[in-house]
Amino acid sequence: MKLKKFSLRTRIFLAMIMLVVIASILIALVAIYQYNEQTKDYHKGRLVRKENAIRTSFDIELQRRTTYPVEEEFLPLIFKDKIYDISDINQLDILIFNLDGKLQLSSSSSFTKDTTNYDISKRILTQLEENEGHRVVVEDETPSGIKYQSSYTYINDNKYKPIGILHLHYLKDNTFQEEELKEFLARLAYVYLLMLLIAIGIAYLVSKYITQSIKTVSQKMTETALGKRNEKIILQDASLEIYNLVNAYNKMVDELGESAVKLARSEREQAWREMAKQVAHEIKNPLTPMRLTVQSFEQRFDPNDAAIKSKIEEFSKSLIQQIDTMSSIASAFSNFAEMPKQNSEELNVIEVVKLALDIFYEEYIRYFHDEDVLIAKLDKTQLIRIITNLVKNAIQSTENKENPKIEVKVIQEDGNIIITVADNGKGIAEEDKSKIFEPKFTTKSSGMGLGLAMVKNIIEAYGGNITFVSEIDKGSVFTVHIPKN
Repeated sequence: MKLKKFSLRTRIFLAMIMLVVIASILIALVAIYQYNEQTKDYHKGRLVRKENAIRTSFDIELQRRTTYPVEEEFLPLIFKDKIYDISDINQLDILIFNLDGKLQLSSSSSFTKDTTNYDISKRILTQLEENEGHRVVVEDETPSGIKYQSSYTYINDNKYKPIGILHLHYLKDNTFQEEELKEFLARLAYVYLLMLLIAIGIAYLVSKYITQSIKTVSQKMTETALGKRNEKIILQDASLEIYNLVNAYNKMVDELGESAVKLARSEREQAWREMAKQVAHEIKNPLTPMRLTVQSFEQRFDPNDAAIKSKIEEFSKSLIQQIDTMSSIASAFSNFAEMPKQNSEELNVIEVVKLALDIFYEEYIRYFHDEDVLIAKLDKTQLIRIITNLVKNAIQSTENKENPKIEVKVIQEDGNIIITVADNGKGIAEEDKSKIFEPKFTTKSSGMGLGLAMVKNIIEAYGGNITFVSEIDKGSVFTVHIPKN
């Protein structure tokens, strides 16, 4: 699984644990390297100390105690017995060679009289002669794999003239150092195991602390919307990065609030402008025939006409009809402007819907409900308006239909009242679906297009919603969801 698929909290947690583990491994490697370097330095220094001690013993013997001439050919006689004492004291094998590299004397019984196997190579002799300190150290190992150091130095007489070559075999015994290293690594492992457990706890708390603040910000951002009151985020003891993020969010909330106020004001102004245009348009419609009727009556009025009474009655009837139309327009706009006003009460939705359907005489209207009692807290008048508007639209949609059908259904689901009004009418065109709930929009030759807009206002005032599906020449289904409480 890729790291990017993990949550931020998991990634922080894993990163801190990996940091401790990697640090532990690196420190262990450094410790091993340091021990090896110290061991090398220790053996190197120990060989120098041993060599100095042996050379001092050789110098004392050559300068003070020997009765033989201090010359090359007498070296085996001078150290014939002393070489074993010096070797035992320093716990080191000692070999004496002449200046040609031929073995003259050895303190070890492992070196046989066959000196050809132990002669010093010409390469080492050359290095010894050319080296400023006249000292050569060679590292090698035995056939059994034990590493050792071989040092070569000149044996000088009283006048510092070389008369032989001192060769020391120093075996590197690392047993003690290796045991010490194992013990150190074991202790280090215990310490880092404890540190790892502590790091796991700290990583958990730190990752939780960091992501908790981010989670709070994320949740608030998810809940942020233009049409609601958005709360600011208040975090105590937040880090600088989270603090800046929260400040940016709070600033955005302020700007969003100002934008929402401006947008709402603009929408209200636009809505009233559109409403004023619609009112003017609707009022002009009956005024024009009224004007024509009055002008016609004025031109044809004759007090002596025998049929003057019937003409006056016809004129009055026409005016009254147009006045009623204007009154209806005023009432419709008044009702829309006053929405939604609620006078909620506990009522049986099943009975109220039946009551709303009783005013319709169409036999093809069918009413379905799963239960006889469905109590909800709603405004009775507004619920009736919802039903009558939807059913009226369904009736108008099924006009000129050979076998019209309208089905009204009420059910209860997940604490919501669901009302559906379905018809097999002409349906709604695709280009009209997005505008169906807009004020003043209508597909009919008469009416002001306020019915569905008013229904939508009522439903949304209860926290509900209205949706629909429709297909041309097959019908429409309007679905209303209203919370019971």
